[in-house]
Amino acid sequence: MDQIIVQGGKSLSGEITVSGAKNAALPAMASVLLGDGDYELSNIPRVVDIHTMAELLRRLGVQAEWSAEQANRLALTVRGVQSCEAPYELVKTMRASILVLGPLLARWGRANVSLPGGCAIGARPVDLHLMGLQKMGAEIGIAHGYIEAKATRLKGATILFDQPTVTGTENLMMAATLAQGTTVLDNAACEPEVADLAACLIRRGARISGAGTRRVVIEGIERLTDGLHQHEVIPDRIEAGTYLVAGAITRGRLTVGNCRPSHMQAVIQKLQAAGAEMREEADRVVIDGPSRPTAVDAETAPYPGFPTDMQAQFMALMAVAKGQSVISELVFEQRLTHVAELQRMGARIQVQGVHAKIQGVERLSGAPVMASDLRASAGLVLAALVAEGESRIQRIYHLDRGYERMVEKLRGVGAVIERVSGDRAGAGRAAS
Repeated sequence: MDQIIVQGGKSLSGEITVSGAKNAALPAMASVLLGDGDYELSNIPRVVDIHTMAELLRRLGVQAEWSAEQANRLALTVRGVQSCEAPYELVKTMRASILVLGPLLARWGRANVSLPGGCAIGARPVDLHLMGLQKMGAEIGIAHGYIEAKATRLKGATILFDQPTVTGTENLMMAATLAQGTTVLDNAACEPEVADLAACLIRRGARISGAGTRRVVIEGIERLTDGLHQHEVIPDRIEAGTYLVAGAITRGRLTVGNCRPSHMQAVIQKLQAAGAEMREEADRVVIDGPSRPTAVDAETAPYPGFPTDMQAQFMALMAVAKGQSVISELVFEQRLTHVAELQRMGARIQVQGVHAKIQGVERLSGAPVMASDLRASAGLVLAALVAEGESRIQRIYHLDRGYERMVEKLRGVGAVIERVSGDRAGAGRAAS
């Protein structure tokens, strides 16, 4: 199994270009199921989750090919579907596979979708998706680990989410696009990825207003427009935030390009409070890391609050901050599993329920650590960048799900980092 090896202690300097947002690309890909046509999606990151979604679409009968001329452009062609089943072997590895449920049901009248998997970070039920579809007239059953849904044509409804859900908002927004009548989604998710999906659908004739706010209104239409449809996915705000923390934690000076600072204000403000100097430009952020960060408390919350997907990375920064901080994980109840691995590197962290109390130390020490989920992987890489000596991060297949060429990007700004194959990793353990 591959590992990432980091020799810590190097200050990073230079520019990193951010890839497209996989959490915006995945629903845009699923949305092609809403009608026949040709689609060109650009700024698509080549990460494992994207390849999984592409393979799922192929199983359903969609042609999906990467452009030979542009590395991050994906061409999709829909001429009907061959199947309405999303099988367990694909869905189990990626929760976002549930996003095919709404489009399949709305356009093709039925869907059999395996209950989803993904990172082990706590309960992420699909009850809100199913509740919304039932209010729109769908017949929903669960049998043998699959969601079985049928509908002749969905009907508009007013749906109030108990709590904001990004994939739930996206799924029901796509389903409502072809429903009869008007659908209102109240307490909807406000994330930029939701607004990006709406923009993608509106280009195809959908009538959607309010995307990116707590109230989204969709006026259903008979069908989306034909022809060639093009959409450029927004930059990945979580990847951008991760590299900003890399600049802060290594006391470096980094320019993070191809990003949208307006999407990252909660992270930018926390980094400024921690002592980093920031300069925002139209499509980039420049960070000068402090000589030592100042301890800052943080609570995760739905957008525009501090993102749960940045919690592990910020915790790595607070582990070497001056003073004591408290990070509260209020979105996912099992998303503090990386604490034990940071403790192996010398971090002083106490967990009390959903709160992690961190007493910053002057330095971390390199150690072999194991990632538990996608963002924990990134947090451990950041900790390794500032630790003394060598760190080995294992189970990096989590990292492959959401970061495109992280090792190469960090090496390009001065990090001493490499990815080694299972054979070389094993040899390294034997030698030590």
